[in-house]
Amino acid sequence: MNPDALGNLLDYHYWARDGVLDAAARLTPEEFRRDLGGSFGSVRDTLAHVLSSEWVWCSRWNGVSPPTHLPAADFETAEDLRRRWHEQEARVRGFVERLGAEGADRVIGYTHFDGEPRRASFRHMLQHVVNHASYHRGQVTTKLRQLGADPSRSQDLIAFRLERG
Repeated sequence: MNPDALGNLLDYHYWARDGVLDAAARLTPEEFRRDLGGSFGSVRDTLAHVLSSEWVWCSRWNGVSPPTHLPAADFETAEDLRRRWHEQEARVRGFVERLGAEGADRVIGYTHFDGEPRRASFRHMLQHVVNHASYHRGQVTTKLRQLGADPSRSQDLIAFRLERG
């Protein structure tokens, strides 16, 4: 996976993020935080988990293994999430730029939440981050429908490609 492929993967990831955040921003504060069951209960808690997971992985790439996730309660609104996520995006993109042409296959060690040391290539970690986010964006789409809200635009990779030409 070359730097262009990594960049394209990130472009898709953040395009999809923006679509789901736009849909979440249309919710009332009560709807945004309403527990609808499932892995993370609310739209807010699910999106905070995705952001937090990305933050954890990026921290690991930079030599720090956080022991816990960011608290969902730190994000009262979709705009709070958006602001923090744009900061996170800058960190991720900066890391990818610094990796260089051969960096995708760099193996990075980290400590998992269970305290066990682990190692994986950056390429596999980044693919995991994007795939993990896609899974949870699907959960958010279901929650939006449960709330009677309009879902985000299509999250499909092909929709991204067609939109971008």
